[in-house]
Amino acid sequence: MSDFNEIKKDTSERMEKTLETLKNDFGGLRAGRAHASLLDSIMVEAYGSPTPIAQVGTIGVPDARTLSVSVWDKGLAKAVEKSLRESDLGLNPVSDGQLIRIPIPPLSEERRKELSKVAGKYAEQNKIAIRNIRRDALDEIKKLKKDNLISEDDEKKYSNEIQKLTDDSIKRIDEALEQKEKDILQV
Repeated sequence: MSDFNEIKKDTSERMEKTLETLKNDFGGLRAGRAHASLLDSIMVEAYGSPTPIAQVGTIGVPDARTLSVSVWDKGLAKAVEKSLRESDLGLNPVSDGQLIRIPIPPLSEERRKELSKVAGKYAEQNKIAIRNIRRDALDEIKKLKKDNLISEDDEKKYSNEIQKLTDDSIKRIDEALEQKEKDILQV
C-alpha cells in the first residue's frame, strides 16, 4: 500500500467486517425468544441442491415464542420441516400445509450457560481476528518507514491511530458479548 490513509481505510473496513461476522455469529445463537435470524443457517434440500430456508419461504415471528415459515412452493413444505427437525437447534416444527409453525421451547439453565460460553468463544475468535488485522497494518507502517516514505514520528503517530482503531473494535466486541450474554441468561 502506498500511504497511511489507504492502510487506515483498509484496516477500518476489515475490522468492521469482523464485527459484522460477530453479529451474524451471535444471530445464530438462540436466546430465550424467537428471532428470524435463528433460522439463517438452515439449508433445505430444494430442487436438487441445498438452499437457504429464507429462499424457499417467508420467515415470520408471530410472537416471542414462535417462528413461522410460509413456504412458497407447497411441494417443499416437507423438506423444510425435515431440515428444521434435523437442525442442531432442537426445534420441533408443526406443519399446517404451506405454513410451518416452530414453537421455541424455553432454555434450561444448563443450556443458557452453554450458549453463553459459545458466545464468549465467538467473541474471542473475533478479537483474535482484530489483533491480526492490527498486526498487518503495523507491518505495512513499518514497511513505509523502512522504505523511508515516512519519518519515525509519523510511524509512531500512525501506529497509535491503528491501536486506537483496534481498542475501539475490541470494546465494541466486549459490549456486543455483554448484551448477548444478557439476552441468553434472561429468563
